[in-house]
Amino acid sequence: MKGLSRRLFLQLGALAAIPGQGEDPFVLLRRRWREVTIGGPYPKRPDPSQQAARYRDSMAPRGGSLWPGLPFPSFTETPARLWAMARAYAVGGDASLAAAVATGLDHYRRHVYAAGADPAGNWWNWQIGVPKRLLDAAVLIGPHLGEHRSRALCEAVDHFLPACVVTDYSGTSTGANRVDQCTVLLLRAVLGADRDGAARAVSALAPVFHYVQEGDGLYQDGSFIQHTTVPYQGGYGVVLLSGLATLFAVLRGTPWALTDRNVFDAVERSFAPFVHDGFCMDLVRGRGIGRRPYGDHRRGHELAAAILLLGESASAAERACWQGMVKGWVRRAAHRPALDPAAQARLDAVMDDDAIPALDEPVGHRLLPMSARAVHRRPGWCAALSMASATIGHYEHGNGENLRGWHTGSGLLYWWADGHGEQYSDAFWQTVDPYRLPGTTVSTMRLPDGAGGAWGETCPPGRWVGGATDGTYATVGQHLNGLESTVEAFKSWFFLDDAVVCMGAGITGADGVAVETVVDNRRTEAPLTVDRVAGWAHLEGHGGYVLPCAPLRTLRERRTGGPAMRGYVTLWLDHGVDPRSAGYLYLLMPGASAQATRARAADPAWAGVLANTARQQGVHVPSMGITAVNFWNDGVAGPLAASAPCAVLVRERDDGTATLTVSDPRRDLDELTVTWNRPVAEVLGGHPLLSSATTGSTLTLVWGRLADACGGSSTVTVRLSGGASRVST
Repeated sequence: MKGLSRRLFLQLGALAAIPGQGEDPFVLLRRRWREVTIGGPYPKRPDPSQQAARYRDSMAPRGGSLWPGLPFPSFTETPARLWAMARAYAVGGDASLAAAVATGLDHYRRHVYAAGADPAGNWWNWQIGVPKRLLDAAVLIGPHLGEHRSRALCEAVDHFLPACVVTDYSGTSTGANRVDQCTVLLLRAVLGADRDGAARAVSALAPVFHYVQEGDGLYQDGSFIQHTTVPYQGGYGVVLLSGLATLFAVLRGTPWALTDRNVFDAVERSFAPFVHDGFCMDLVRGRGIGRRPYGDHRRGHELAAAILLLGESASAAERACWQGMVKGWVRRAAHRPALDPAAQARLDAVMDDDAIPALDEPVGHRLLPMSARAVHRRPGWCAALSMASATIGHYEHGNGENLRGWHTGSGLLYWWADGHGEQYSDAFWQTVDPYRLPGTTVSTMRLPDGAGGAWGETCPPGRWVGGATDGTYATVGQHLNGLESTVEAFKSWFFLDDAVVCMGAGITGADGVAVETVVDNRRTEAPLTVDRVAGWAHLEGHGGYVLPCAPLRTLRERRTGGPAMRGYVTLWLDHGVDPRSAGYLYLLMPGASAQATRARAADPAWAGVLANTARQQGVHVPSMGITAVNFWNDGVAGPLAASAPCAVLVRERDDGTATLTVSDPRRDLDELTVTWNRPVAEVLGGHPLLSSATTGSTLTLVWGRLADACGGSSTVTVRLSGGASRVST
């Protein structure tokens, strides 16, 4: 019986998509809305009736409130209680709950959400938050609201969210907000049985599906931006994906069914790269990172549930892949937050189905230049990099949230080895030193809460932010300009098999205080071993660090934030007060043992430094056949030369072939010439932007309009002369 119920739940969307012969489309929409948002038959469903009954029994309509202790406008709690009662009615059929909801909806409409009232305060409450809850509840209780009350609620929605709001894709009507507004307009059309209104709501979704090249929305490289400058897959992106998944399912089989496919591509291109072991990485969660501990796990599970719901409208192959992907995420998760019943039921159905395999995370590198983010996955560990650029803010604060996220775009390097799924979840943002975030180079000058503009208006002038990747390894760089400080630095990261090589050069400042590079800041009580003579350190159970050049400073402390107290181990490099052209070099080895770290420190030839200046930074790793250079200016570094600023990654293979990958992080090159001082016999595969290739004792490649790649990587495959194998530089 259990297997039958699970199968019924997983197939519910497809079965309900077939409307009855001649069925009124609004009857179908009401039923579909209930099935999708409340859920189908499932034995693990929690009983919502007891809490709803308490709400019903304590409801006492007065001129200034609906419940004692919740004075109007009560934008969040009062509509939420009405919706909870409506949901309980939809599950259990208690007519007294529906009657109470109808009374409460009309009372709230007359006293708060009345047509003609002044929408004071945050626009979101009036256009999205309040009407979405009220309309949802109204649709769930159906005829219990009555024609007069339904019409009055529709008129109120028309006042606060007129159709003209979604005429232009601009301002606050973009991305996730547009999806929410269209959902409100659709629910209003369902309540009023308005065919034209339903058509307008669905047609207004069209801009959401189009790839954008600036501002809010989905980008072809996988980026998702909201508030113009903030990567937001783990915040507004969850809202967008959940909303679209719901609309695809609800509208299926109606005259207004959705057909655009870009959102399906976005699952693996935009969202999955930022989910690791069940949590959504903080570098795409905007100002939401500090709201509550384990918020990253909640967002990750919400994304998982949204992907499963979207899968009901996807192809069979996509659905199977996504179910296995989600099952792997949840099975590996260190924390499993409770979700709303319908979302939880979808997750439980997949987790309980033995026929669905749990997929491992794919290894590889994802670089998203349009949002200045990178994610690197290797067996046993994962790292993610957050940067700021001329189009991506250092951080976002707003509504009193994330007031000390100042340096989260200054090269913050997150990393997780096995068993570290809670590293940044368990009160990290409430207790960490905001001036010492891992990987960052910062001025120690004290900043006021909310320094810089609100809502992501903290973009620095630096344009060289990005890098080149062949899908497995990557060279990434950031021309860093500090937030409200004089700090400037050139930072590079070379993402390899078992390590990240971290470089800094041209580090300057004139704030009258010290400038630091934070090698790491781990929330842990683990023992730290430091060998200053050999130049390495090891944090037990976490990983190792190799520091061949600079004296390492360390600190163990316990820090508090609200009721939380957590222990930290901090490692950093002090560049001194007002440094002039300082630099650094170190290796991060996630999950490495002390023995492996010691051995790497004793093998300086493992990674040769080709350059570490404000003009170029590069490495050569002979054992991997990797040569990588970030050219901040034109010039020469080792065997590579470039005619203009760019990133270059060369990977030589044992079969006598090699790939050369380049990018234009500044996104402005009309032409680029790259020369590799290596004998090459022929070019096996090019790129559409490759203009010419000259082989022989050296390889010369010329690209035209590389700016058209929008910072993306362009790869050329060559055969080395004589089938030559890797060489050392």
